Amino acid sequence: MKNIILDFLKSYKKKTIPLIEIEKVLSGDVEYTDFANVINELVDIKVLSPVKKHGTNNKKIPLANTYRINKSYFKEDLIDEITSYQLKLNPNINLQGYFTLDEKIWKRDLPYIKKINSYIQKEGLPKEMVTAPERSYEMTGDEKWIDENGGREILERVKLLEKLKIIQVPDPLMFAINRNKITSSNEHKHLIVENKATFYALLDDIENTTLTSLVYGAGWNVLGGISVFEKQLGLVGKYNKIYYFGDLDNEGISIWYGLNKRKSVLLAVEFYEKLLEKTCSYGKENQQANIEAIESFLTNFDEYNKEKIVNVLGKGGYYPQEGLDKRELRKIWRQIR
Repeated sequence: MKNIILDFLKSYKKKTIPLIEIEKVLSGDVEYTDFANVINELVDIKVLSPVKKHGTNNKKIPLANTYRINKSYFKEDLIDEITSYQLKLNPNINLQGYFTLDEKIWKRDLPYIKKINSYIQKEGLPKEMVTAPERSYEMTGDEKWIDENGGREILERVKLLEKLKIIQVPDPLMFAINRNKITSSNEHKHLIVENKATFYALLDDIENTTLTSLVYGAGWNVLGGISVFEKQLGLVGKYNKIYYFGDLDNEGISIWYGLNKRKSVLLAVEFYEKLLEKTCSYGKENQQANIEAIESFLTNFDEYNKEKIVNVLGKGGYYPQEGLDKRELRKIWRQIR
């Protein structure tokens, strides 16, 4: 009887309940004395408290006509369960938000939390930005989970959305077109630059090159837009050779690496070689190194420059694109063939 009443009280939506509502959940052959003893036991353990102003039923063992339900009592087991999972899961998953939510939400989200945990335990936190469908499929096998099936809400609740490096809304790429090349050839070359300053330094010089377009990658945003790049330019089915020039730092290297995994993108090596003649800068020591990306990046350089890059990155140094002035930038890209 006690468990039947407890289950009923747990699911009861209101904070106060008439005694008659509790009586209705029991079969008619229950002795009043047994029922009264259970109700008083629930009062003793502070599950119920009588609403005194509503009076009693005036029976031999008097019971209040109305009781106030202590909803926090029913959360003790839930809190214990959530706490147990918090100790077992990867520390990047924060379950604090579930302590104040309904148990149904916890039970609904838990299978996905387990999948997220398995992904992080196996792969670690991502080093590269990807689109929501890609990250969804990696974690749950459902490419629509984040954007269409409630995943974004769960990731926000466990404080993981930002850490998973998800490109929120892929933007179309911004670019300038060389009018001399766009309609006169079936073969096209394009240069993507990571930063806005470099884009503007080269913008007015595009017709002095053999390139069809100059693209502003806007950091990680280029990974989302690259899938529609050829369609934007009207060059689907044409031969397109794409070069990339970004900051020579851990993030810039990771951007190129992620981009190259989606579409064949060559490093504009001559720009980097010129950068390596400059004095490096410091101040990005907190950037996360992607070893696979760095190893792939280094294959584009001779042994001397490989060693220099490794040494600079190892000491927390980097080379910004802005290390090359407008004259140097234009001289190099005019030589791209």
